[in-house]
Formats: sequence, C-alpha cells, structure tokens
Amino acid sequence: MALPLAPGRVAMRKALGIISAYRWRFAGVLALQIAAVLATLVAPQLLGRLVTRVSQGTASASYADGVVGAIVVVTLLGALTNRYAQMHARTLGESVFADLRERMMTRVVHLPLSAVESAGTGDLVGRTTNDISRIEFLVRVGIPQIMVCVVTIVFTVLAAFTADWLLALALGVIAPPVWLTMRWYLRRAVPVYRADLAAVARLNGTVSETVEHAETVDALALGARREAALRADIAEAWSLEELAARLRLVMFLILDIAWRAPVVVVLLWGGFLASRGWVGLGEITTVALYAMEIRKPIGQLMFWIDLLQVTQAALSRIMGVEEVPPDRTPTGEVPRGKRIVLDDVRFAYREGVEVLHGICLELVPGERLAVVGPSGSGKSTLGRMLAGINPPTSGTVTVGGVSLTDLTETELRGHVALVTQEHHVFVGSIADNLRLARPDADDDTLRRALTSIGADAWVDSLPDGMGTRVGSGNLALTPAQAQEVALARLVLLDPHTLILDEATSLLDPGAARRLERALSTALAGRTVIEIAHRLSTAHDADRIAVVMEGRITELGTHDELVALGGEYASLWETWSRS
Repeated sequence: MALPLAPGRVAMRKALGIISAYRWRFAGVLALQIAAVLATLVAPQLLGRLVTRVSQGTASASYADGVVGAIVVVTLLGALTNRYAQMHARTLGESVFADLRERMMTRVVHLPLSAVESAGTGDLVGRTTNDISRIEFLVRVGIPQIMVCVVTIVFTVLAAFTADWLLALALGVIAPPVWLTMRWYLRRAVPVYRADLAAVARLNGTVSETVEHAETVDALALGARREAALRADIAEAWSLEELAARLRLVMFLILDIAWRAPVVVVLLWGGFLASRGWVGLGEITTVALYAMEIRKPIGQLMFWIDLLQVTQAALSRIMGVEEVPPDRTPTGEVPRGKRIVLDDVRFAYREGVEVLHGICLELVPGERLAVVGPSGSGKSTLGRMLAGINPPTSGTVTVGGVSLTDLTETELRGHVALVTQEHHVFVGSIADNLRLARPDADDDTLRRALTSIGADAWVDSLPDGMGTRVGSGNLALTPAQAQEVALARLVLLDPHTLILDEATSLLDPGAARRLERALSTALAGRTVIEIAHRLSTAHDADRIAVVMEGRITELGTHDELVALGGEYASLWETWSRS
C-alpha cells in the first residue's frame, strides 16, 4: 500500500506556509525585480518618441544623442539592478528549498515503521530523492524566474497601454488561445505527472531491491523474474513519460504560434489605425517593441507553468508523507516501574492474516530472556511488539502499567530499544555515528561505550580513532564492526529493556560469544530479550520462550525445557550434534 498523497490544495497551502516565513525577503526581491523591469521599459518609450520626432522632422542631433545616451544609461542600470535581483532571488530560493527538505526529512525519520514497510522502500526513496529533485530546480531557479516573467508581462502591458491604449488592445490577441490551451493541458497533465512519479518510484524500488539482494536473486535463480519485473516497470514509466511529452508537444505548438502573433497583429492593427490618423509611427514603434519584449517572458512563463505541474505532482507526494496517520497517541502517562507485560497480543500485517495469536508474557525486570523458534515462526514480530515499533492489532503491551503506544517516541526509546541484524553506518565520523543515540555525550563517554563491547581496540587502530570518517565515500567498516557500532549506540541510549534480534548474527561464533559476554557485563541489571538463532545464546539465558506459528508453546529455563522433551529439547539435540 503506497504512502498517501496530499490533495493539491493542501500541498500548496503547506508550501505557501513555508514561503510565508520569507515574505519580507520576497517583498525585497519583488521590488528589485520591478525596478529592473521598469528600467527595460524606458528604452522603447524613448525610442518611440525619437521616431515620432524624426518623422515630424523636429529631431535635432543633440536630441538624438540625448535619447541614445539615456537608453544606454537605463540599460546599464537595469542590468545592474537585475543582477542583484537575480542574486537575492536565488539565495531566497535556496532558503525555501532548505526548509522544505528539512521539513521532509524530519517527518520521514519519525514515520511509523509499519507505514514505511507496507508502502515499500521504493515509494519513500522516490519521494525523498526523485521528487525532491523535481522540486529543487523550480524552487531554486523557477520561483525567481516566474516572478521576473510575471512582473515583466504586467508592466510591459501597462506601459503599452500608456503609450496608446487603443493600439495596445492588439496584445490581448494572445489571451484566448493561451487560456484555452492551458485549461485543456492542466486537466490532463497533473494526473499524468503524478502517475509518472509513482511509476518512477516503483522502478527505483525494483532496481534497488534487486541490487541490494543480488546474492539472494542468484541463489534462488530469480534473475529472470526480477528482469521481467524491471522491464514491466520501465515500460510503465516510459509510456507515462511518452504521454506527458505528447501533451507538452501539443501545448507548446499552440503557444508557440500564439506568442508570435502579437507583433504581427500590432503592426496590422497599427497600420489600420494609422491609415485613419488615430495613431502615429512613434506609437506603433513603441507598442511593437513592447510586443517583441513580451514574447520572451511569455515563452518562459509557459515553460515554468509546465514544470509547475510536475512540481505540483511531486509536492503532493512529498507533503503526502505528512498525511501518514500516527500509529500512537501519547497520553502523558508515566510508567510506574520497568515491568513489561504482553496481554493477549495479536498482530496481523494484513487484515485477516494473523502472525501472532494471543500471546501472554510477563518479563521480570533484569532477566535475560531468549526467544527461539524456526524461521517464520513470529520471533522478530514478537520483538517488534516488545519494542513498540508496531502496535498490536488487539491486546496490550505495557511498561510499568502504561501501553507502549501511549508513550512518545522519545519516552519509548528511554524504556525499550531494538537492535536487529541490519546495520547502518551514516556518513560522518565514528563519534558522530555514536552520538546519534546520545548527542550530548563527550569523548570519554563514547570511549566507555566502545570499551564495554570490546570495540575500543580496532577503533583506536584507525588513523584518526573515533574521528575517522566512515560511510559512503569514506572508510568502509566490516559488517561486524558496523554491528559493534550499533551495539555501542545501544549502550549509550541506556534503556532498561533491550531487544536483540539476532544482533550478533553477522559475527563468527567465537566473536559472537565474546561480544555477548561483553554485552552481558555492559548491560548488567537490564532486561534483555535475545531473539537467537544460536542456541548457545539460549543456553545462558534466565528463561527461554519457544515460538511456534505465532504462539509461545514453551517457556522455562534451559534445563526445564530439555527435561520437558518438547520442541526446544529437539532443537537443542539437533544443535548439539551439529
């Protein structure tokens, strides 16, 4: 299920809300734009007067020199004013785009994971990359250019009417075809652009998933199926791009004829009026020059209007991220204690298909609970319930008597945190990566966290120690090192309950055992739930929960479950022999 789209009006209202914070800067830029346009409008007026004087035989050499000099001066002043107008407009666009991007990313990092997973990574990645890039050009370049075009057109038309209102009526010939064409175009373009962006997002998702899981694709011989899916996504995106191009072709063909017409109409209309003595050659020259002057901004404005439709579609997708409903409603209640209780918890990723069935479990503060079971039995889903990532479909998960969904995200992570086998290294220093969990931590605190999990030795061996830059384009950490950084973040986060979902699976058995012993020391006194694939981990736990087909079928100590002779005993016997 894709993430929602913000209705066009809602998206524009939110965008205008961001822009309104810069209204005074917009006013300043607009004033500079008006000044620059007015400077360009002086030359046709002066030239028209010179033509009138020459045609009447009253123009002297000094007058002609004065007019030429004045035209040169106002042209230079206009160019200088336009330079500063463009400079301030660009910086304004950068500021607006930065706010939009930060607003988008702030919302993305706080999205409910359930919504992200149901939508798929392609949709979200498409909105944060391709859609943002579509908007970027318009915000940085388009907004100032649109302002220039609108101001130029308005003041040019006003100047033409000032020169001769009857002759200037010829400029209105462009209005009907432009209005009809844009009305026809806009009705069709926005849905096409919106569908195109969604198709590109699906294509990106297919490509990224295939590349990231290439080994699995090869191992299961899924190459042909992935190629077929990729071809289908490309065909869909191509057909929508082709349809959009055809719409643009029709629009620009009509508009290209329309925006060339005013000059011809002004000359013909002017000839007719002049034949009756209603206008002079100077007025015709002035208005004709204005008609030529207006063609460029009209053509540019049509280009930006087209791009605006793409941007509107992208903006609906970007702002749609803010329309994702929250999966929790904080009540302000404060947990009374650290005890976590699951009461008749049921969960379904899809309606009507339960993954967990009526699970009841009470964790003893400070205990170490191992969760074991075959793949697909619901172990990781149970871990997500305990971590408060997904709210249960029915039943409750509470800490200190308060439902996890009644806590804010910050409060929740102060009580319980989850570390999975997936590791994430962000661009920056190792210290920067660690401070994601605790921004105010000093270097000594970071070092103690690394030491507690035995990662201090390899970090100290790096060229700049904790200051060594890692991530894309920098030093590449091994999977084991990346996981140790993630576990050090967990130590810094310091919750009282930890869920480790096969967090040491990327390490070899010996290294995993050493890290688990280090974690046991570092996390002493905390409640630890280990979702384990190595039964040696379960052997050392205080209790073991066996999960089968979404239910806890056995619960007890290692010795109790072996003596029971049930599912765990069978798993342990197989593990011991291997």
